[in-house]
This record gives sequence, structure tokens and C-alpha cells, in this order.
Amino acid sequence: MRDVLILCPQARDRNAVRAAGLHERYDVHFVGADLDTFAGFDPAAFLDECMALPADGVIGTKDRSALLAALLAARRGLPGPSPAALLACQHKLQSRSLQRSVVAGAIPAFTHLNGAPGFLPPFPPPWFAKPVVGRLSQGVRRIDRAADLVSLSDSAPYTSAYADIAELAGMPRRAVSGFVVEELASGMEVTLEGYVYAGDVRVIGITDSVKYPGTNSFERFEYPSSLPEERRRELAGLTEKVLPALGFDGGFFNVEFLVPDEGPATLVEVNGRIASQFAPLIQAVHGRSTYDALAALACGEDPKWSVSSAQRVAISYVLRTFDDAFVEAVPDPEEGLEVLVRPGLRLSQQGLNDMESYRLAIVYAAGETRQEALERCLERAASLDFRLQRAPAPLRSA
Repeated sequence: MRDVLILCPQARDRNAVRAAGLHERYDVHFVGADLDTFAGFDPAAFLDECMALPADGVIGTKDRSALLAALLAARRGLPGPSPAALLACQHKLQSRSLQRSVVAGAIPAFTHLNGAPGFLPPFPPPWFAKPVVGRLSQGVRRIDRAADLVSLSDSAPYTSAYADIAELAGMPRRAVSGFVVEELASGMEVTLEGYVYAGDVRVIGITDSVKYPGTNSFERFEYPSSLPEERRRELAGLTEKVLPALGFDGGFFNVEFLVPDEGPATLVEVNGRIASQFAPLIQAVHGRSTYDALAALACGEDPKWSVSSAQRVAISYVLRTFDDAFVEAVPDPEEGLEVLVRPGLRLSQQGLNDMESYRLAIVYAAGETRQEALERCLERAASLDFRLQRAPAPLRSA
């Protein structure tokens, strides 16, 4: 059996590997700790240690671990996207410039907030601002007034940690700071996922994103998309132009779009990695996990993904609260449930959250119809025993 390294795995990776039955076909080695829970990580030393491990393929499922996997694969002559291609996806300013070169009609006006006093974008508000490098909508916000531009601040610990890895790929540290400010776009938000093998861009499917009413926080993700076939073909056509422009090959990707009722779609961003949260949805609908295809691709094999017609709908439901609280107790993780917080800390002291809310858990369910799948998610979410203390509480010692 071939040896596959999964670098800095998250708990979701372990569950997905088991669900996909990968241990029956590969020697899967989980190497390192989830970088979101690890302080003081030394990427150079980590890569040096990985050089001696048996490996036919290397995988990373988050932005930083995917870049680490690309660096390690390049050093060892293993299959996978190049570090330069990962940077072209993850560095939003560079990525926007490359995207515009091939699909200009799908790219909003954008500029780099350069920190100069009194600097204003060369297009009117409202604006959409996001860190040059970031994750999970952290630091992302709508800006309605020029005066609010000065209040932007990115996630400094994450930016620094990302720079430690990006520097090994040849990107100067100063290049990862700051914000990209864009013309505000609107529409139904969706994610197209697929992979590139031997230069051939292959689409697996499209997932709809639904937000809590009146917020920018995601409530649930529904697969397959409710978009009509004509719009799905439009998104696939844009994707087939963008991935080669980014130099991306030999890896999984996902592309986020905004699709208005009328007019062309807007490309939001390209991620050079698997959409790990969607793997259970795709497996529930098609009977095959994207992790299965990911492992084959990492070893240089053609995943030969063949999408059957969808007879079911699967949903990933994100249970959130919009107020900070002290976490007293949480339910135990179980099949179809990811618990994202732990007792003994405030919500603001843990987890990966957007600017408006705090994630508590993710519930997965499937049904014969969209409504049936949603009802199953809502019923299970309502049954979860999270005990949150809203009033101020003394912090427990570590």
C-alpha cells in the first residue's frame, strides 16, 4: 500500500479518512498537530522532520497545511500543486490580478489598502474588505464610509504564522499584510469544488451557502446546488479558465462565487485545497468521499471521479451564537456532529469565528428532499446540550 502523509490534521480529517475507508487502501500517517491549536510552530524544522518519513503522497486540508504539503512534495519530488500555485491562490491580491487576466468580467474592481494617510479606493463605496491572507471570513467586513477604512485590522497572529510558511515558499513577509478592498458584489453564494489532474480541470459539484438572516455568518451549506444547469455551466467555464492562470495542477480546489438573479456571476476567491466540510455531504449524495479522490491525486493517480445524478440532498448546519459567553459544558462529539468549542473558556477565547458570531458545532444530515435534510439538522441542533453562561464569569486557570 502507498504511504500518504496528512500534515497537521484537524479532527475532521481523521473522521473523513475513516468514513472513506482510506486505511484499507493506503498507509495513512497523521503528522503533527492542527495548526489552529498549536503555538510556537516552526515550519522549517517540521518540514525537515518530514523528509525522513515514508511518503508517496502528501496532503494538507487547510491553507497553511496545504502550503506545507506543497513545499514538502516539491522537496521530495512527489505529486501535487507547486508552492507558487498555492501562493497564487492564497495571496488574495496576487490571485485577483491573475483572475482578472482571464475572466475580467467576473472580477470586481479592487485595490490594495496601502496604509497611506487619506488613501481611498478609486471606486465609490460601499466596499468589501478582506485581509490579503486570511481564513473563514476572519477580518472580512463591509465598509460603507471612508472613515471606517482606518479601523481595519487583520488577524495579526494568523498573518505572522502564515508568513513563517510563505517565506519558505519565497514570499516576503511584508507581502502578506494589509487588506484588499473590493467593489461590493451581491448574489447567491455558492462553492464549486473540483480538482486538476494533468492540466485537466474537473468539477465535482457545487454547494449552496445560506447565511443567518440579516448577517454575514453562514448558517448552512446545501449539496447539491439549487442553481439551474445554465448557471452551473457558467461557473464551470469560469473555473476552467482561472485554475490554469494560477498555475494550479495536481490538487483539489474550491472556488467561491456570488450568483445574482440576473447578470454574470462574480468570482469571490479560489482556495487551493479540499473543501473538507463538504466531504460528508458529497459522500452522502454520491457514495464516494472527496478524501478518496484526494488521496489518489496526492499519489499522482487519476481519481477518475464520475458524478452520479443526485437523488438526495445533504446539509452541513453551523450552530452559532451571536453573543459571547462562558462555556460551562458541551455535548460529546458523535457521528454527524463536530463540536467546535470546549468548556472552561469564553467563546471569544477559542475557535475560528467571523466578525459577528461564534461557532458552537456543525451538524450533518441528509434527506430525500432539501426540506427533509434541513429539518433533520434543525432537530438535532436543538437537542444539543451546550451550557453557556452569558453573565461575566471568572476565567479558569489554564
